[in-house]
Amino acid sequence: MTEDIILNETNPLTHFDEQVRAIEALLFASSDPLDEKVLMEILPASANITMILEKIVKSYEGRGIELKRVNNKWMFKTASDLSFIMQKEAKIQKKLSKAGLETLSIVAYHQPVSRAEIEEIRGVSVSPGTIDSLLEVNWIKIKGRRKSPGNPITYGITEEFLVHFDLESVKDLPGIDELKSTGLLDSNLPPDMFPINDDIEPIEENN
Repeated sequence: MTEDIILNETNPLTHFDEQVRAIEALLFASSDPLDEKVLMEILPASANITMILEKIVKSYEGRGIELKRVNNKWMFKTASDLSFIMQKEAKIQKKLSKAGLETLSIVAYHQPVSRAEIEEIRGVSVSPGTIDSLLEVNWIKIKGRRKSPGNPITYGITEEFLVHFDLESVKDLPGIDELKSTGLLDSNLPPDMFPINDDIEPIEENN
């Protein structure tokens, strides 16, 4: 990646259009979202990364792919209105049961959250297979252990979760009523058991 790019006095990226092309190429080559600090590593110190990214965003408006911000990082994605054609997406959806989707929703709104806390909210036990399925598709991850009796493992959502559901950050999660209307949450779950979006813990960028 960028560590393989040697910067020296002959660095040709002195003009804005050249910088735009370089950042565009780097984003295309990366399979993961990149933050602005990483992108700046290939540019002169005087480069305006904000203007460069805005230029790329505008140049891809209305096309089959678009530049999107994900958890304060940037990546190219299939345009939102064309996501239905992606077969991989459909296959992943089929792997999750209603219990899996409900568990995923609770993790998203409560992270970091333990299995026991998920069970308390749902009112039913959570099978190991449900957690394993969410870990397998990389939509949740282990966040650590809670400093409480038994030191239970806690879970949180991943950047892959944000990418899949086309969310810029956890602040963009839909409301509880919307989730219930789609069947992702049991309509009997009390809304006061979920935090408001401003209380949701953000995803750690280094994990």
